[in-house]
Order: sequence, then C-alpha cells, then structure tokens
Amino acid sequence: MALAIALFVGVMGAILLLVGRAKRRVDIWQSLAFVLPALLLLGIGLIYPAVRTIYQSFFDRTSDSFVGLDNYSDIFTDSAMLVVLRNTAVWVILTPILATFIGLVYAVLVDRARIEAAAKAVIFLPMAISLVGASIIWRYVYEYRPDQQNIEQVGLLNQILVWLGMEPRHFLVDTPLNTVFLIVVMVWVQAGFAMTVLSAAIKAIPSDITEAAQLDGLTGVRMVRYITVPSIRPALVVVLTTISIGTLKVFDIVRTMTGGQFDTSVVANEFYTQGFQLGDTGLASTLAVLLFVLVIPIVVYNVRQLRKADYR
Repeated sequence: MALAIALFVGVMGAILLLVGRAKRRVDIWQSLAFVLPALLLLGIGLIYPAVRTIYQSFFDRTSDSFVGLDNYSDIFTDSAMLVVLRNTAVWVILTPILATFIGLVYAVLVDRARIEAAAKAVIFLPMAISLVGASIIWRYVYEYRPDQQNIEQVGLLNQILVWLGMEPRHFLVDTPLNTVFLIVVMVWVQAGFAMTVLSAAIKAIPSDITEAAQLDGLTGVRMVRYITVPSIRPALVVVLTTISIGTLKVFDIVRTMTGGQFDTSVVANEFYTQGFQLGDTGLASTLAVLLFVLVIPIVVYNVRQLRKADYR
C-alpha cells in the first residue's frame, strides 16, 4: 500500500511539473495529462481483465484447448448449473421487490412522525453491517440443534418453534426454502437503503399536490397508490435497479451461510467455486461473462430512466 501511494504521488507530481513548465498551456493537453493516469489504470484494472476473461471462456479448464461455446452450453444444460441459474433468478426477482416494498411502506408510515429519526435509524442500521457480519448474525438466528426439542435451542427461530409446541427445523438445509431464508438476509440489509432513498423522494413531493389530493378525498392506501408512487417513480427505478445489480453479484451471504451447498449456490458463488476451488478456469470465466451480460440490461434501463427524468 505504501508503495502504491508513493507511486501515485510520484506520477501526479511528475504530471504537475510537466504541465507547470509547459510554455503553452493548452487546456486540452492539461486535461489529457490528468485523465491519462485514470484511463491507464482503468485499462489495466478493468478493460484488460474483462477482455481476458471473455477470451478464457472459450477454452477448457486449463486454458490450453479451445472449446468454443461448450462452456456456455454446459451452463444451460448441466443440471447443477440450472439449479444455480434458478436460484439466481429467484434472488433477482424476490430481493428487489421485497426490499423496495418494505422500504416504501416503512418510509410512508414514519413520514413526519414524532419518532421519525429513531424509526429510520432502526431499519437503516443493518446497512452499516457488512454482508458477512449480517450472515453470521442470521446463522445464529437459523441455528439448529437436532433431537433436542426439550431443551433450549440456540437459534432464535427454532426456539420460537419449540415454544409454540412445534419441532425445530434446519432452515439452511431444507430445499428449496433455504434459498428464501438466505434472501431474507439481503432484504434485511437492503430495506434500509430503499427506505432512505424513497423517504427523501417522498419529502420532495410538492405539498400542493398532496393537498389537492386530500381535498379530492384521497387518503391512506389510495393516496400512496395514486399520488406517492407515481410521484417517486424515478426513485423507485433507481432503488429497484441498484438492489437488482447488488443481488446479481451476491456472494458473501451464500458463501458464509451455506458455502453454496444444499442447492443454494448462485452465479457469483459458483464462479468462485469453479475458479478458485475446482480450478476450472474456462467455466469460471464463462460464469463471470454471464454475470456481466446479466447486469448490462439493468444498467442500460437505469440510465435511460434517469435521462427521461432529467428531460422532464
């Protein structure tokens, strides 16, 4: 780190020295002098690895033999990979919808309440926890002790089941609901982000619009449906797309809680497993390319919606 900082200081110092001694200070050359290091780092740290990954996706596990589209075919034909794709689809569908819905409802309920600041802090606190930390917390919530129904369970949910006279269950092993229980962790973290953005958007709604709606007799759910939601649509799009992108790349939760076992693996986790544990460079690169391709439509849609909002 010290070497990297020293290198950065040296490069920037050399650029400033050259620009300062230039006899003719042309704006375009000055701009290029400052942008060039960023472009160089972008090419080395992002563009080259992306091109290299796409190239390796057409080779076998050792990157020695060209296999064409075989790796891509395996992703969509292998039964284990189909489970990974199914889990990823479930994550991307449920997580943004649930997190945004909870954040919206919470933002509406606490808006202009006496305890608004404290209420928002409670739901925003999980955002301050890393996904690994959140996963460890929820592992204790889901903890299971087999054949010990008559004594206290370590896991909170299983202890509640015991109190209700029910048998405890292994939440992280029973498929396919174990994927849903993992999604709960991501929703718990992202709901605070959704609430914060949507609450700010709600407060930005002009008061004359809400007052006119109240005069027309709109209250409660109808007010939210016909006034609040249409007015904050750009913010809703940003929240949904941002959470969707983060969900597509989800790795920490699956890796920490199940390690991808019990049919809970997703694309990002499988990429790590194939590349760093099983040594299949070709398939791992293919999964990374697939993840990149899946993110592109969401980013494009988000940019287009933001441009439409600016034009308005």
